[in-house]
Amino acid sequence: MVPSVEDAITILLVEPNPGDARLFSESFADASIASDVYTVADGEAALDFVHRRNEHAESPRPDIILLDFHLPSLSGEDVLSELKSEPALRSIPVIVLTSSDSEEDIARSYDLHANAYLQKPVNPDEFVALVRSFENFWLTFVRFPGN
Repeated sequence: MVPSVEDAITILLVEPNPGDARLFSESFADASIASDVYTVADGEAALDFVHRRNEHAESPRPDIILLDFHLPSLSGEDVLSELKSEPALRSIPVIVLTSSDSEEDIARSYDLHANAYLQKPVNPDEFVALVRSFENFWLTFVRFPGN
């Protein structure tokens, strides 16, 4: 069962590519998933969002984070490491979502306790399919802390 509008899941998308960010946001909207998708473009902004500081002081706590591993300035690896090392944040599921299919990146993501590693789709139709599969698993079957 997908959450109702009142129970919309809060998704933080950490994506430096504006085109990919738009595709994901549009795909979630097209799929009619009860979600609020917030997008930031770099690791510093991601940490500000989850810590609710600076311009993100009023941001909600994300229920799930979609994290590109290759970010400007602070890397996705550094963001993941910090998220999973802090007791107050480690229960937030983090899905590494990147264009890399490097075995090294995959292994490193899981070493840092990512909940999943997904390779970004190449074309828009595949984005929609990925979002549908995301909905089917993460939003239908997975239970989140506090829910």
